[in-house]
Amino acid sequence: MSQRLLFPDSDAAADALTFAGRTAALGDGGVRLQAAGGTLAMTSAPLAPRGLLDSTPTVLALRALPVDPELVCDIVVDAKVLAKAGDDPRAVELPETGLSPAWAGIAPPRSGWEPVGSIPASDLASRAQYGIASVAEAMPADPGEDVVRAVRATVWGTPDDLLHGLPLGTAFAAFALGFIVGEEDARVLSSGPWTRVTLNRGHILVRGPVRTGLTAVRRTGSSG
Repeated sequence: MSQRLLFPDSDAAADALTFAGRTAALGDGGVRLQAAGGTLAMTSAPLAPRGLLDSTPTVLALRALPVDPELVCDIVVDAKVLAKAGDDPRAVELPETGLSPAWAGIAPPRSGWEPVGSIPASDLASRAQYGIASVAEAMPADPGEDVVRAVRATVWGTPDDLLHGLPLGTAFAAFALGFIVGEEDARVLSSGPWTRVTLNRGHILVRGPVRTGLTAVRRTGSSG
């Protein structure tokens, strides 16, 4: 019998499958499932380098959900093969085999996060749309995989002023995973080489240079 994730209700199970479905189309399509103490942390890598010469930034997405308190696991699976169990709407079936992506070995810290600023969700959305358009504009006709990765690495790795110098891929990950909904200010926190952008629907974690003293971007021009 296949192993299962058991959630407290069908809404939580559907939420997990929604995150997995969005993850399947990004990066390598893998999702890390870490469960303990009644919480399931689902982590994916919308952007991550492949090889020493790849300049793609490491950008992870995390969604936390309630799960069976007796469940303890830490496994990476192919997101597209996660499926709802036919006889129980609260359960999600796991595949029989796992994955071992390099990004899963780079764990963000669990504690020590210090607040350093905020980013309006509207800025995240606008910069994501800008980046998507930039990738499309820079892509030549009939590009090979190496060219595609090089273009994406250049665009999504570019530091952006509206994101307090974080790579543009931060906004892309939040947008692609459906974390940007309505008006809110995403909190920005740092811990060592990691920066975390926290929204109501999830977290984006970026590994890179330490940045301190971040403040909300000030608008300029006439207010009238």
